[in-house]
Amino acid sequence: MIYYVEGLNMGDSLANPDIMSKADVTTKNLTKSCNEALILISLAAGPRHGYQLALDIEERSNRFFGFKHGTLYPILHKLEKEGLIKGVWSEEGPRGKRKSYALTNRGSRYALEQRESWRVFLGRFIATIGEGD
Repeated sequence: MIYYVEGLNMGDSLANPDIMSKADVTTKNLTKSCNEALILISLAAGPRHGYQLALDIEERSNRFFGFKHGTLYPILHKLEKEGLIKGVWSEEGPRGKRKSYALTNRGSRYALEQRESWRVFLGRFIATIGEGD
């Protein structure tokens, strides 16, 4: 079974947890932050086109996370518009043009912020619900 995520957002306010920034994970933006983190961390391994990106995330999560095209491409376009990723068109044989995406310097920093924000969020969540008996 694949869990299809439908959106997420996190931030740079880790030094002061009382100040929320764009990269902070909160209960109000879980889906958005999760999607962005999955995409950005996958792109940290190197440039990928959209289909490769979706396959990479599925594979790395043992098919727990997956993206439908209708979810993935709008997020990629948003991240590109925000300057976190850059897309480059290329000719790829009989398939025609493909757009590959790569992290920008700003996107690399943001990916690290997201990773840390998720660690903080999940740590607090586990501390709240307990690890079981």
